[in-house]
Amino acid sequence: MRLIPTGHALSIFLAITFTLCVGWGLVTPASLHMHGAWEQLLPGFKFISVSSFFIGLLGSYIYGWYIAILFVPLYRFFNRHKD
Repeated sequence: MRLIPTGHALSIFLAITFTLCVGWGLVTPASLHMHGAWEQLLPGFKFISVSSFFIGLLGSYIYGWYIAILFVPLYRFFNRHKD
């Protein structure tokens, strides 16, 4: 498993998920929104303004890299073969 492709894949996955959740929040009643969770996970994000959306998008992308930086070395460590 390579760090850079994994980092980009996870980051794009989280950015798309964030975008879909914000879109869902725009078309559904408030009782079905996820913005409360996003506001706690992403500093600076408040539902919804254009600048806040981009702050959340950037935060989602950074979280993807954070996960990759921790996950890939752990995966390599536990996946090594002893001969």
